[in-house]
Amino acid sequence: MQAAEVLGVSERHVWRLLAAYRSRGAPAPAHGNRGRRPHNALPPALAEAVVRYPGANHTDLSELLWEHEGLDLSRFTVRRILQQAGMSSLRRRRPPEHRVRRARMPREGMLLQVDGSHHAWLEERGPRFALLLAVDDATGDVPYALFRPAEDARGYFSLMKQIVQRRGLPLTLYSDRHGVFLAPASRRVQRPATQFARAMQELGITQVFARSPQAKGRVERLAGTFQDRLVTELRHVAAATTAEAQAVLEGFLPRFNTRFRVQAAQPESAYRALDPALDLDAVLAFRHPRRVARDNTVKYRWRTLQLLPSLAPPPASRLRTARAELARHPNHERIVTGRGSGAPCPARPPMGQLMELRRSAPSTAARCDRPLRASSPAGSRSSRPSCNACRCGRPPVCSGSRASP
Repeated sequence: MQAAEVLGVSERHVWRLLAAYRSRGAPAPAHGNRGRRPHNALPPALAEAVVRYPGANHTDLSELLWEHEGLDLSRFTVRRILQQAGMSSLRRRRPPEHRVRRARMPREGMLLQVDGSHHAWLEERGPRFALLLAVDDATGDVPYALFRPAEDARGYFSLMKQIVQRRGLPLTLYSDRHGVFLAPASRRVQRPATQFARAMQELGITQVFARSPQAKGRVERLAGTFQDRLVTELRHVAAATTAEAQAVLEGFLPRFNTRFRVQAAQPESAYRALDPALDLDAVLAFRHPRRVARDNTVKYRWRTLQLLPSLAPPPASRLRTARAELARHPNHERIVTGRGSGAPCPARPPMGQLMELRRSAPSTAARCDRPLRASSPAGSRSSRPSCNACRCGRPPVCSGSRASP
């Protein structure tokens, strides 16, 4: 019994070892396969064939051995043979990093994680679109979410507008490096600010960009939860359009927040109130710098936009050759801003409408009371009454006529 306890084996095995020792002597306790070659061991010639292909990676080498040598070896077997021969892989792999889960923010509104989730939300009943959503890092609360045909800047403008109107201005926005949030890097020029980044700067919201999906794992996991629970809700009501899906989402969010919201470490909210003097629609708009031409027109997307005298206030008529800013609001209204004033900018009307607007515009020039004459023979294309005093060929109300005697 004492020998069994010391050796860590059963008493029966101790008697078996003692019998073998008495019959064969000291070599009896050794294993019977000691010194024998295993039946599944690779022959030395095979190892020499593996070493004949230096510089190839392990997966490629296993395929080459099968094509040229007829040897069916796994990648792990090839790696073991190369390691025993002192030939390591040419590819250097980074050692695994020790990751630590980040603690939640102490206050609500200090950090919002935003992302877009592309999924077949309506399954076979409708088109495939994206869900834009935001989640509060401190409480896990979803302030707002909406469906969009694609993950674009217009959708994120609508998302931020609803969040600001419902909760307020958050301190920080945590997102990935999507083109909406961060412009592509260039070696020649400095990285320009996107339309969304410019709007966040004006609102005083700091942007933080994640370098991996795991960094913003809270909103990634939330999107996965929505792909499970929200799809079931949409299937239950047989939603088949984006409008119907958005209506279901509006009722789903309050119930989801009530069930899964957690208490923040500090009860105070970090959301800030919007300045009443700040026009939120003007901030969350697409802005493009332009130079106003001499005829009070600007170019935008291969179109000519006209500043009409009947629509534009007096300061806008003095924007010629000046730099202005064209803002395209979410409601598709185009506004040209310059020198502290704004004016709507419709598309340039036809020439006939422009002539009518020009004739009906008020003029401060002296009116000519001289009789009118025809500037060309009757029946010609350009026959029209003209001023007989200054011979300018313009209508009676003209800026170049002389004062009547």
